[in-house]
Amino acid sequence: FGSSLFGSRFKRTLAPHTTLHRTPSKNKAGKMGKAGQARQVFRTYGKTKSASKVKSTEKKMPAQLKLKKGLVPGSVLIMLAGRFRGRRAVFLEQLASGLLLVTGPYAVNGVPLRRVNQRMCIGTSTKVDLKGSDFGKVDDAYFAKNAAAKKGKKDEMFSKDSPKSEMSAEKKAGQKTMDDAIVKGLGADHKAYLKARFSLSSKMYPHELKF
Repeated sequence: FGSSLFGSRFKRTLAPHTTLHRTPSKNKAGKMGKAGQARQVFRTYGKTKSASKVKSTEKKMPAQLKLKKGLVPGSVLIMLAGRFRGRRAVFLEQLASGLLLVTGPYAVNGVPLRRVNQRMCIGTSTKVDLKGSDFGKVDDAYFAKNAAAKKGKKDEMFSKDSPKSEMSAEKKAGQKTMDDAIVKGLGADHKAYLKARFSLSSKMYPHELKF
């Protein structure tokens, strides 16, 4: 088949008084790089505008946590964590930090004045009379460690002859004075209850126990 048969039939026709213009390609080398590649734009910051300083705000102390329901001064607690876990102690008061101030008393079960988190203890229905006891001098600063005791070399930490940190004579005397009023008001049954260590045996489920 020759071009004379189909050439005129399939020839592109344009409207009168119109011309066909080709737009130059924008993807030439040197301007936009390869086809589909975005052009790199370099921006500079910090020359014209000065960085605004953040205003210093005072740190707000967190609100004191609410005590558990039924937890009052004189309640007997069961500690669930720490060195004396499983031991019972008497709740004295809530400190400014939100921690609970407790005591064994030390003369009864060997638990000294301590701070415990109320999440790590179980409140019981047993209560002890705190009449005559005064713990007003005990606060969070009472339990602060000596700065000199914290410092030391690594060799001293692992050496066998390193001195052990012990309670000062003032704190020992204060502990005895504060606990005397509580110990005098304890009966034989309360002393036996405070001495006993809490533990779970077979077929004992915590959610079914009544403390």
